Amino acid sequence: MDDPRNRAPQGGAPADELARLVNGFYISQAISVAARLGLADLMSNGPVPVEEMAAKIGAHPRALHRLLRALASVGVFAEREGGTFGLTPMAEKLRSDVPGSFRGFALLPGEPSFWGPWGELLYSVKTGKTAFSKVYGMDVWEWREKNPEAGRVFNDAMTALSDAQSKAIVDSYDFSIFKHVIDVGGGHGALVQALAKAHPQLRGTVFDLAFVTERANTSFAAEGLGERCHAVSGDMFKSVPGGGDAYLFKYIMHDWEDDRAADILRTCRKAIGTASAPVKLLVFEQVIPPGNGPHPSKLLDLQMLVSAGGRERTEEEFASLFEAGGFRLERVVPTPSAISVIEGVPV
Repeated sequence: MDDPRNRAPQGGAPADELARLVNGFYISQAISVAARLGLADLMSNGPVPVEEMAAKIGAHPRALHRLLRALASVGVFAEREGGTFGLTPMAEKLRSDVPGSFRGFALLPGEPSFWGPWGELLYSVKTGKTAFSKVYGMDVWEWREKNPEAGRVFNDAMTALSDAQSKAIVDSYDFSIFKHVIDVGGGHGALVQALAKAHPQLRGTVFDLAFVTERANTSFAAEGLGERCHAVSGDMFKSVPGGGDAYLFKYIMHDWEDDRAADILRTCRKAIGTASAPVKLLVFEQVIPPGNGPHPSKLLDLQMLVSAGGRERTEEEFASLFEAGGFRLERVVPTPSAISVIEGVPV
């Protein structure tokens, strides 16, 4: 009798499915190269012959065909008649000129500073330390500050990810009750922009490192939000701006182990002080669910182990973290994306 426990998750032979998983990095690297070459932009007006694309980007025609054929096999691009390739719904997101473009995020796996530490995953598992520091001799934050181009690629990736998730956040939580939100570690301001556009009464402040905030202010001005939104720089471990009725942390807590994450929350709690009006803490992160089922947080947790030294958390772990930082977890609000709104109040 066929025992279901012997079947692979996708229904194929266990060895075949395991091989598919083992070779998963083939796909991420191929997508990253396609994004770097701007192939989706070349096909924006319809299918294009491989030879024509190769001539425009300075690529080897047969090698480019092999790249596109491989990506077409997993639904990224589609091979048409006559040796041409065109866009699919996934490939559309690799265009640089479409709303919600994911090209910036797709570039990230091609960065040596992203994939290199994964080669030292064994070191991280055996020691609990970040592989990034072993490979580069410093933590990821110092390295990005010293290597601004790599830092730009990372921030562009986070902006692309934020663009994709901001609508889910805006649609899943009632922000109309707030007058001034402070987005700590808010990067280029994508989330604050989305909130300000959805809620005309809202003012927004992005608080981040100096090399990030300049671009946020430029973006606010370009979107006509300069009067309501601005960015200021500083160190969130030392202080954060006061006067907000909502403090936002999007993919910040997961960058740090519990003691450092609690330090950030305590800094936030100090900024809130004894405010008379209600203040909310809103953390936007993935929450690890119980059980053996797949969830992006379980793999992202390994990325945090090898890179920043942080971690993803369960709901119970978030509750403990909030308590250590001077807050009480009130509820977890799911969104249509993998991210959740984890709401807390100061105590």
